[in-house]
Amino acid sequence: MHRIAFVAFDGFHLLDLAGPLEVAYTATLLGIDPGYETQVVTLDGGPARSASGVSVDADRSLAGCLAAGGVDTLVVLGGLGTDAVVAEPRFLDGVRALAAGARRTASVCTGALVLGAAGLLDGYQATTHWSTCDRLAAEHPAIEVLPDRIYVQDRDRWTSAGVTAGVDLFLALLEQDHGRHVAHQVAGWLVVFVRRPGGQGQFSAQLLAQPAGTPSIGELQRWLPDHLADDLTVTTMARRAGMSPRSFARAFRAETGTTPAAYVEALRVEAARRLLETTDMTVAAVAAQVGLRRPETLYRAFRRRMGTTPDRYRQHFGSPEALWPDRADRLGRPTLTSLTA
Repeated sequence: MHRIAFVAFDGFHLLDLAGPLEVAYTATLLGIDPGYETQVVTLDGGPARSASGVSVDADRSLAGCLAAGGVDTLVVLGGLGTDAVVAEPRFLDGVRALAAGARRTASVCTGALVLGAAGLLDGYQATTHWSTCDRLAAEHPAIEVLPDRIYVQDRDRWTSAGVTAGVDLFLALLEQDHGRHVAHQVAGWLVVFVRRPGGQGQFSAQLLAQPAGTPSIGELQRWLPDHLADDLTVTTMARRAGMSPRSFARAFRAETGTTPAAYVEALRVEAARRLLETTDMTVAAVAAQVGLRRPETLYRAFRRRMGTTPDRYRQHFGSPEALWPDRADRLGRPTLTSLTA
């Protein structure tokens, strides 16, 4: 079995553990070979109380885990309790010792602060929860912090953004171990819409823009994602907001931090990414669906915002069904029979 140790402590974030743990458990239930053997590890082997008040029993202490042969994958969780453990020399020593024998070392959320304090990310690229990226960079200048990432892999070090990003991280680890199709099977069982690529920003286009204070512009922001194929010129949007085009453009930029055209393009590229990841639609059909009309316009927008082409993006991040629609049935989807056979 492939052994995974989740390092917990008082004040850890419960979802940082539960999300990745469910990915590993579901993959093993679906019959991967080798499967995953998971364990929760604490400093002295006692239970860890999460920040939300739920206590989790530990399987071993850090020293006991090392004595039992170590692990293949070491995962340090995040949470408000990281401030205490980064100041605990025995804890950091135990994490270092386990990492020395692990094939790969990972963190979820602010667990990156622990890896940083242990010196395990020096010379690596890494990320963490958006609220802690500046702190990670300031306290550990030898780490190249990539703040706008869901997760980052740099050789044998894996770090993720906050909370639910741990699921994305573990689906990526699963893909490395057992292939893309297995990762998509597990995502389907967990009802995860799609595994987000690591290079995707921690925020959607809507979250990146500031919410407008003017009610009519705020309503427009909420209306736009469901009407991307419409005529969305500044004149049209200004009319919907009940303003002149000039006043609308000036107010929109002042209140959201971006221009109307850039905001719409970001929404359209984001929608196009989803379609490229999850469907077998042609690039031309995707362009039409999201309101960019022609493939050439989508290519230019993708180049500006993603640094790649739609075709290359799909090759890297598309689901098996999107990449090879004629093979979808042969590849097979998870079924209840496959679970109980």
